[in-house]
Amino acid sequence: MENALSFDELLDFLDESEHQFVLDSVATHGFLTATVIGRPLPNWLDLLFEDQSDKVPANVIDGIKRWRQEIENELKNETPITLPFGEDDEPLDLSDESDIVAWSIGFVDAMYADEAHDWFDDDDTAEDVATLTLPMIVLSGIGEDDPELVAMRNDQDNLEQMIASIESNLTELFLLFHTND
Repeated sequence: MENALSFDELLDFLDESEHQFVLDSVATHGFLTATVIGRPLPNWLDLLFEDQSDKVPANVIDGIKRWRQEIENELKNETPITLPFGEDDEPLDLSDESDIVAWSIGFVDAMYADEAHDWFDDDDTAEDVATLTLPMIVLSGIGEDDPELVAMRNDQDNLEQMIASIESNLTELFLLFHTND
């Protein structure tokens, strides 16, 4: 592409965009990660930009596609995904503006983006999927009315364990959805 963006320019665009349909760079990483590790999501680009991808500059679309491919290559090469948030933050920041919450929101958005590609539709793997995605679901803040999720979110030690498990959970999810074992 003639006007290809560098990775830093892509992140700047995402973080500085005024459009409501553009996620920030951390949430976009979560979304892209879910589209790579989960069930195939053929319309992922339209879902990422809330069916507004025609309003996004072509070089941004190109950058997003290259970024997604890098995430996929990491997993295929059995390299753990580099997560865009620190695990050692003291105290643990779970505000709506924190990176881990933004990343989890992006991940869960992709996970539930298309009912035709339900992550839980296979009875043989549904329980594993639920266990492996629980950290992202809890951290995303969905289920604010569910007392069990609220209790998990309010348990600092439990949250720290969940955060520490995300990297390995992503690898396990990828293998679960992309191997025949």
